[in-house]
Amino acid sequence: MKFGFVTCVQLGLSCMESIYQMGEKLDLAITLPDHINQNKSGRVYIDDFCDGHKIPLFKSTNINNLDVIKAICGAEIDWLFIIGWSQIAKKNLLDSPKKGVLGIHPTLLPEGRGRASIPWAILKELNETGVTMFKMDNGIDTGPIAGQIKILLRYDETATELYKKVVDAHSLLIKNTIKSIIDGSLNLIAQDNNKATIWSARKPQDGEINLNGSVFEAEKLIRATSHPYPGAFYYNNDLKIIIWKAKIVTDKNFDLNNNNFIKFKDGILLMLDYSTIKS
Repeated sequence: MKFGFVTCVQLGLSCMESIYQMGEKLDLAITLPDHINQNKSGRVYIDDFCDGHKIPLFKSTNINNLDVIKAICGAEIDWLFIIGWSQIAKKNLLDSPKKGVLGIHPTLLPEGRGRASIPWAILKELNETGVTMFKMDNGIDTGPIAGQIKILLRYDETATELYKKVVDAHSLLIKNTIKSIIDGSLNLIAQDNNKATIWSARKPQDGEINLNGSVFEAEKLIRATSHPYPGAFYYNNDLKIIIWKAKIVTDKNFDLNNNNFIKFKDGILLMLDYSTIKS
């Protein structure tokens, strides 16, 4: 059985490591050129891992390029994993491996198809989320499910904490399914489209705090967009203040002479970790 892997983020690298921890190997890895998407959330470089395990590494700006498809066919890949890759895989790519393409999406599909899974799970105040392995088809996160792992969310969950949980769940899901992938016993279950929801992409500017809004919404936005994401922010004259960690003040005797706070109509937000950029 020959495996290929496509990734440029920590989620994918952790899965690559898990494959080797299970005693299996990769026959091809594909990633972005070093200068592309350097600020992408969770961006990593897999060169050292590939060098250490003698994995042929191919770099391309687009997963659907003809040279990528030739590399996959030339390596006679059976299953191709695509994890943490924002480009949509087109039909020619999906048909390149002999058995198909497997992805892992950080929600409990069919809920949360689309983008920004970790921030949205927090913004939507979910009690649980998870990760789903599925066989890719021509839709977006619509293919049949090969396995899932649930993740419980605390009421004060941060993106940093949830990202770590998602990374660990990705690794565990790979370990849980790799043997059935190899021996051909992988059970694929069609998604119920009637239960599907679609989460939209988020941009860095979506992290701007509404100073005329609620302190509770601001605190939630900060938790949802903290590292490894771009962060929640507001402007103060010519400064952009990015807040990575904050808490709502409940002490009525809070010292208003403390400069590290924002006063909202319904409460005070104390900034515990922040950075400033001249705008």
